Amino acid sequence: MGPLTELAVLVAGHGVTGRAVASVLRTRAARVVTLDAGDPEADLASIGAEEVASFDVVVASPGWRPTSQVFVDAAAAGVPVWSEVELAWRLRVPSAATGEPAPWLALTGTNGKTTTVEMLLSILEADGRAAAAVGNVGRPLVEAVVDPSLEVLAIELSSFQLHFTTSMSPLAGAVLNVAPDHLDWHGTFEEYAAAKGKVYHQAQVACVYNVEDPLTEQLVRDADVVEGARAVGVTVGAPGRSGVGLVEGVLCDRAFHVPADDPRRHDSAAELGSLDDLAHLAGPDGAVPSHVVFDALAAAALARAYGVDAGSVREGLRGFRPGAHRIATVAQVPAAGGAGTVAFVDDSKATNAHAASASLGGFAPGTVVWVAGGLAKGATFDELVRTRSDRLRAVVLIGADRSALLDALGRHAGDVPVVEVDPGDTGTVMQRAVETAHGLARPGDTVLLAPACASMDQFASYAARGDAFAEQTRLLLGRVGDGR
Repeated sequence: MGPLTELAVLVAGHGVTGRAVASVLRTRAARVVTLDAGDPEADLASIGAEEVASFDVVVASPGWRPTSQVFVDAAAAGVPVWSEVELAWRLRVPSAATGEPAPWLALTGTNGKTTTVEMLLSILEADGRAAAAVGNVGRPLVEAVVDPSLEVLAIELSSFQLHFTTSMSPLAGAVLNVAPDHLDWHGTFEEYAAAKGKVYHQAQVACVYNVEDPLTEQLVRDADVVEGARAVGVTVGAPGRSGVGLVEGVLCDRAFHVPADDPRRHDSAAELGSLDDLAHLAGPDGAVPSHVVFDALAAAALARAYGVDAGSVREGLRGFRPGAHRIATVAQVPAAGGAGTVAFVDDSKATNAHAASASLGGFAPGTVVWVAGGLAKGATFDELVRTRSDRLRAVVLIGADRSALLDALGRHAGDVPVVEVDPGDTGTVMQRAVETAHGLARPGDTVLLAPACASMDQFASYAARGDAFAEQTRLLLGRVGDGR
C-alpha cells in the first residue's frame, strides 16, 4: 500500500470517532468519504459493493459491528479495514519534547479502564510529563497522535477499537480483567477475549496482567511481543517476582525497582505508596475497595514501565480524583423509622455484571439495598448474584429488561426481598426507586446504584442515570430532613 497521501479512504460511521478521523484525514489522504445512514451530514447514506472496492482502505468506527455489510464487502474486495487505533498508529508525529512519537501506554479490560487510565494520567502529570488520557475516554486518539505537544499517551481501548487493529506496538500494554460482555457485538466470548489480547501485540517493555484473572496471563503468553518485554503481574496481595502488589498496606514494585540484570532484583522492592495515599477513594465504611487498589497498582505498573519514579506514583495517586458515577457517595440520608443514616452511593458506570460484582464486593455482608437493572444486552447474572447475594439486604429493580436478573435472584438469593419498579413512567422511575430503597434500608446500610446493565432503555446514558439517582437522593434528603 502506498503513502497515505495517495489513498482513497472510506470512513464508516460519522459519530465522534468518525468525524475526528475524517477531519484528520482530509489534510492527509487523497480522498476521504464518510458513510452513515443515521447522519445527514455524512457524505453517503449507503454504498454498494462495487463502490467499496474502489477505496484503498476502510476505517471502522467502534460502534459498527464486524458483520456490517460494508466490512463484508471490503473483505471480499481485498480492501483493508482499519480501526481508528490502527490509523492513529500510522499517523503518529514526533513529539516536540523528544523528537520521537509519543509512546503508548495502552490498557483495556472489561471493567476499571477509565479509573485506571485517569490514575495513570495523574501519575504521569505528577512526574512532569506532557500527557493526555485518550482513546475510549477524552480526546479521540487520532487527534492526539498528531499533536506534537504531547510527550506520552495514556490510552484506554475498548474491544471494539482493538478488533480491527494489527500494527500497534505499545511501550506497555495491560489487560485489567476479562469477563463476558459485548457478546452481541463479538459473537463469542473467545472473540471478545482475543480482541482484548491485542493490546499486548508487539509490546516493547511490559505486558501487565491480573494475577487473579488467569485469562489475562494466558493472553500475555499468546501475544507476539518485542524481545525482552516482560510479563508483570498485578495483585492486591503480596507481589511475586516481577510483580506489583500490596504488602501490609504498602504498594510495592518488584518489577521495575532495579535493572533487570541487578542481582538484588528478586530480594528487594520499591515502595510506591500506601493505602493512606488512596484514603480519599474510600467507600462509606472508610475502606478503600479492593478493585480501586488494583486499578491504582495497574496504573503504577504502566507508569513504572515508562520510567516514572516512585515518588511521582505516590504523588499522582494522592492527587487523583475519580470521575462522576464511580462509587461516589451522594448523601447520607436519615434512615426511615430509626436513628442513624443510610449512605446513597452512585456507581452508575457499573454497566455489566463484572463491574457490579466488584462494586458490591466493597461493602459488608447484609448491608446493601441494591438498585439494579436496565438493558441487559443478552447477559446472564447467575455468577454475580451467587457470589454477592451475601451483601444484599434487598434489591430494587429498574429497567424494562429485567427477566434475567429476576431469574438469577430467584435461583441464588431467594430470601432477599426484591421490589420491581414499574417501568411504565420513565420520568419517575428513579424517584420511585430511591424512595423504595430508602424504605427498605436500615441504619448503617448503603443504597447502591450499580445496575449491572446499560442505561439506554430508560436513560440517555449511564451518566444521565447517575445524575437522576443523585438528584432524587438529594430531594429525598430535603424531604426527610424537613420531616416530611
